Order: sequence, then C-alpha cells, then structure tokens
Amino acid sequence: MIILVVGAGGTLGRAVTARLGQRHTIVTAGRSHGDVRVDLRDEASVHAMFELTGPLDAIVATAGNVHFGPLAQMTTEDFTAGLHDKLLGQVRLALIGQHHLNDGGSITLTTGILAEQPIAQGANATAVNAGIEGFVRAAACELPRGLRINAVSPSVLREAWDAYGPYFPGFEPVGADRAAIAFERSIEGVQTGQIFKVW
Repeated sequence: MIILVVGAGGTLGRAVTARLGQRHTIVTAGRSHGDVRVDLRDEASVHAMFELTGPLDAIVATAGNVHFGPLAQMTTEDFTAGLHDKLLGQVRLALIGQHHLNDGGSITLTTGILAEQPIAQGANATAVNAGIEGFVRAAACELPRGLRINAVSPSVLREAWDAYGPYFPGFEPVGADRAAIAFERSIEGVQTGQIFKVW
C-alpha cells in the first residue's frame, strides 16, 4: 500500500511511520518536515499536497494542536484555535482526501483519551477529540467505493509525559509504539466507524 502520514515528524507520527513502513510505502507530510509540506489549517495547502502525492491507499493524520488552560481564563480565540487546528484540520484532510483514495482505501484520524475522560484545563481538548470521533462515526456511514474511516484514541504518550504528565494525574501513559499498532489495525483491518482506544 501507499500510505500518507500527516504529522509524521511528531512522536506518534514517527512511531506509526516506523511500524507501517515495514511493509508499506510511506509518504510523509508535515508543516516543516516530510516528503511533502502541508498546513491542515489551509485548504489550498491540503489540495496542493494531494496533487503531489497522487492516488493513495490510506491516509493517516497524527497532527493537530489543542489549547490547554483554565476555563475561567479561556477566550473564544483560545478555543477556536484548537477547533481550526486539530478538529477542522483533520476533518479537512478527510473531506479532501477521500477523493484521492483508491477504492477500498482508508482514513485514520487521531483523537485521545480526553474525548471521554476530561481533565482540568482540558475543555478544548475534550471538545475537539469528541468532535473528531463524532465525525468519524457519521462519515463511515456515507463513504463510497468501499472506503473506510476510523480514529485512534491513545492515552497521554509516555514519550510526552515530561511535558504533559502534570495535566494527567492518575492516568497511565502508553508508548507511542503501542499506539502505532492501532493504526495498523485500522488500515489493514476491515472495520469502519470505529474508535480504537489505546488506554
């Protein structure tokens, strides 16, 4: 298969690329690194990326930022930043990308444990991740040509624990290599509309 991994330069993206690259051809993409450059916040950039990649068998998104901060101090602008980056960025990738997939191809997005397990200062992350999961479940009902869409929802990554651990008291981190297995399941399996939890 030819698989596009957007966000391949990040911790999770590197693990997914390493695992899938053992058996498949990987095209990497990111804002500043990769075979092709893309900014998921910019529709023209996403279209330009797909013009360069050509037809694909699978699309993976491991990219997207959200806002962490106290609700009492959060502004609409803070909240909107996460919506435009991770939520709409991944949705944009899926909406445009479906037209560049071969029959039977798949899309795998990334959410996170906060979709179901909120934390202090994580209202934006919970809303964004839950939004992606809702999109995946609904989009799976309409995709044509045998196309599939799923999401992977990992807990906080062990490799990012130093930076994010204080936000996640009592949570068990998972290794990026373990989370990567769920992307393999999504791409090489048969299910659609699923949220593969790695908690």
